[in-house]
Amino acid sequence: MTDKASLRKLAAERRAQVHGVVDVAPALKHLADVLGETAGRVSFFWPIRTEIDPRPLLEALSAHREVCLPVTTGYAPLVFRPWVPGTAMIADSFGVEVPVDETEVIPQVLVVPLLAFDERGHRLGYGAGHYDRTLGKLRPLGPVVAVGFAYEAQLAETLPIDATDQPLNAIVTEAGIRRFLQS
Repeated sequence: MTDKASLRKLAAERRAQVHGVVDVAPALKHLADVLGETAGRVSFFWPIRTEIDPRPLLEALSAHREVCLPVTTGYAPLVFRPWVPGTAMIADSFGVEVPVDETEVIPQVLVVPLLAFDERGHRLGYGAGHYDRTLGKLRPLGPVVAVGFAYEAQLAETLPIDATDQPLNAIVTEAGIRRFLQS
């Protein structure tokens, strides 16, 4: 089965089976290790559905590093808004919590959600292309590190890759760190 719609459905089911069951503490530690090797502002994601939750690290990192959250603006690259504990939030059209303050910033590191990933550093998202467009826009401007954050159960044997798909620099799960591209 190689069509993306079917793969998304299966990947969402696999993720749902482990969500709330897998201990995410090792994944958060691995993510902290990877982020500790980077510099600049870090974009996290506010989890929806059964996405692994990076918020404990978002809060901890915000004490000594600039962090931000992505905001969708249609089928366009994401924009990013600063976040600190206590930031006023509102649900966007997808039901994702985003900062109310519309100040925009540019991250140098992106923690990226996904439905599935492969051993080559590719990800399968929800299909709107937000992160692919964003990385396509940001990478020509300077070094950008994109780190997928997921459960190990989200590993797929293979994924169909389109010309516009942007590979990740690393993928972090509770099982460890996979590294791919250098920034």
